[in-house]
Amino acid sequence: MSISVTGLLGKQKCMLSAISVRHRSQRKTLGKPPGIAKTLEERLKALNFKDPKVHYKVDIGLPMPQRDRRMETAKRIEYIKKIKCNAELEKLARNNELPVSLDEISNDWLKTNASLHTKKIAEYYGIFEHLFGDAFFTPYIQMDINYERNSNKIPVYRGNIIKPIETVNAPEVMFEAPEKSLWTIMLTNPDGHLHKENSEYIHWLVGNIPGGDVSKGETVYNYLQPFPTKGTGYQRMIFILYQQSTEIDFSSIKSDSVKVDLDKRTFSTFDFYRSKEDTITPAGLAFYQTDWDDSLTKFYHDKLSITEPVYEYDFPSPYIKPQKWFPLKEPFNLYMDKYRDEKQIAKEFLLRKLQKTHPFRKPEPPLKYPNAIPFKKSTPSWLKLEMKKERLRWGRVNDY
Repeated sequence: MSISVTGLLGKQKCMLSAISVRHRSQRKTLGKPPGIAKTLEERLKALNFKDPKVHYKVDIGLPMPQRDRRMETAKRIEYIKKIKCNAELEKLARNNELPVSLDEISNDWLKTNASLHTKKIAEYYGIFEHLFGDAFFTPYIQMDINYERNSNKIPVYRGNIIKPIETVNAPEVMFEAPEKSLWTIMLTNPDGHLHKENSEYIHWLVGNIPGGDVSKGETVYNYLQPFPTKGTGYQRMIFILYQQSTEIDFSSIKSDSVKVDLDKRTFSTFDFYRSKEDTITPAGLAFYQTDWDDSLTKFYHDKLSITEPVYEYDFPSPYIKPQKWFPLKEPFNLYMDKYRDEKQIAKEFLLRKLQKTHPFRKPEPPLKYPNAIPFKKSTPSWLKLEMKKERLRWGRVNDY
């Protein structure tokens, strides 16, 4: 009986095709194949899509101040040429002894790029989105804001961290403004409302400020220090400066009561601006971040007269599957410890350590070559691992 080579090759091909079909039928694809499925970035874009015809950014701030770019560039070039010709400055710079005035650098930055940088930081922290929706502004007016505690000044920049104990009293606010101009400054917290979602607490509001002198303005809301609750993380405290075109009557929202009423402090920057958008224009911005500290416990009790809220996460107890008589591929000691009391296990480790401790003798020096010491042939594998951990000071042995 003879079988041709082509016949054998045909049978092998049929067998391979049958095996591949069988494997294909057994294979299960979780979700869509890679060519069709969307990436996480594409899915997030689809979920957070906003129609540009409806959601578009509107500039509600002051117009950009006029600057003579040619004059500024010419002055800078002339200054650079003057410095390059100074041999004494070059020698100091080579020896790392050239004095640099940080005040001059800061003033130059405030006059040039400070407003644009502040706007980018505010966009990154979501300040415009959470306070003004689809509107934004460029803070051309720079504010110098400082808290005072124990004769030390604590400045407010663009997102720096300040603790509540450092912000008990109202800050000192200064900014440059013409004499006959009127301004409004407010301090709001969009992250700390205790009852309503997407609501704010107004912490300070002073209107009709003449010529940049905040002390002469009309106090609409007295200053209230920030009170972030325990367990909620950092909260944003935002200062916004508005320029007024005329004097504003704040009698409808003014609160002169000494007692703090959080319900009356519920606020919306968006609604406030919409109600007075013909009179006020946002011009300045500064903010800091704050979180809970020990001083707020007394504040909640004395000032707010409420129980201090604490937010904690209750972690569920770990799931332990039912115990078996003969667990396969499970380390003996670790498997048994799962079903024992943790305090009892800790007690055993502590007693084991105390047996080797003498009150009047130095502890035994560690083994120089712990892995070179052989084990007895009758020692089980799980016990070898425990002895090795003890020699090398691995695992929970170090805790006791």
